[in-house]
Amino acid sequence: MSKLVYKIITPERIVLEGEAVSLSVMTENGEITILPGHIPLVSLLKAGEMRLKTVDGKDELLAVSTGVIEVQTSNQIVILAESAERSEELELAQIEAAKTRAEEALKNIRNRDDVGFADAAAHLERELARFRVALKGKKRR
Repeated sequence: MSKLVYKIITPERIVLEGEAVSLSVMTENGEITILPGHIPLVSLLKAGEMRLKTVDGKDELLAVSTGVIEVQTSNQIVILAESAERSEELELAQIEAAKTRAEEALKNIRNRDDVGFADAAAHLERELARFRVALKGKKRR
């Protein structure tokens, strides 16, 4: 059976690496699923959910922020992300507080500063992705 070899890297650490039969992630152009034999690809990531099906049948769920994914011809996948967290690492109460702060920041800066607004919107998008992954991960446990 063909498999993918993946590595998910943030500036702080290697979050996860191993072998999988499929990997789904959000890109700037929408969600993609990578299977063995996928064509080479480099794409920008959008903050969202990443799903992995490992070769031993385990499902992994991660919250991933912006970054880059590279799929190589040898079924190698490298994901460089600003942040990536496994569902079991996420604390729902902390995420809800961060989401509320991000929403307030977005309201307060809306008409004042375009760059600040874009930054606040990106932060809110990241927190919403973390929130969705934390909820799904909690249901699976």
